[in-house]
Amino acid sequence: MSLSDLGAAVRWLREHTEPAAAGLPVGGLRTTGRRVRGLRREELAELAGVSADYIRRLEQGRRRPSAGVVTAIARALRVGRADYERLCALAGYAAVDGQVPREAGAAALRLLERFAGTPAFLTDAAWNVVAVNGAWMALGGGAAAGSARDWNVAWRTFCDARGEIARAEEHQAGFRAVLAARLRDTYLRYPADAALAELVDELRSTSRPFDTLWRTPKTVSAYENRAVFRHPDGGGITLDGALLEVPGDGLMAVVLTAAPGSADAARLDEVVRTSGGPAVVKVGQTGPG
Repeated sequence: MSLSDLGAAVRWLREHTEPAAAGLPVGGLRTTGRRVRGLRREELAELAGVSADYIRRLEQGRRRPSAGVVTAIARALRVGRADYERLCALAGYAAVDGQVPREAGAAALRLLERFAGTPAFLTDAAWNVVAVNGAWMALGGGAAAGSARDWNVAWRTFCDARGEIARAEEHQAGFRAVLAARLRDTYLRYPADAALAELVDELRSTSRPFDTLWRTPKTVSAYENRAVFRHPDGGGITLDGALLEVPGDGLMAVVLTAAPGSADAARLDEVVRTSGGPAVVKVGQTGPG
């Protein structure tokens, strides 16, 4: 990772931090008549105890901050633990030790049960699916038990796409960018996870689009996942995906919904009602796409 990656991350966080969220008074001289998004460089510099020129050089990839400065910037921006760990890793300091958490707790599994009529599944931070609900299985989009990567979302999307799930070009591009960006962050946070490193190596060697996104990552602020699911009985169901964080377990929940009152919603309801499958299925191997 280069200093330009660190600079881009700091700039993105600064531009997406509201002055009020950083503790600046609302309605004062600092927050009235603003022409920039988020915090100004001068404001971040003052809050972090450095100069505005230092922030400018840092964002341009021309300064490597000390661990203390990284902490001061993170505190000034009031970022969460994950963003703080990512900044540390980009600056070359210690990231999270150990392995990517891969176990779904009871509360996370109950979350899937609550979405009884809505397709949903849980993944770890490396996009390995750990559990799915009955509505997801009813769609017929589950992975076949043939490949070690069948239950990894990134692998299925970049290297082994199946005909039962289709996306328009613009949605496919957005979805791929999200997958690669989040996997890259996970890779930075868990440098000692051998299984994660192996997955990334296989993705980069197998998929040119993934390797391109890995080498020239895009800043992603939204999760884009509109897809058409082709049910085995025939016909397609268009669903929109939402990504929910499950911080206690370090997991992500992907929830798929149809437009209210649409033919897709009626078809989804019919498919789920007639499926008769279990409420939740724990997945014992490594991601659906």
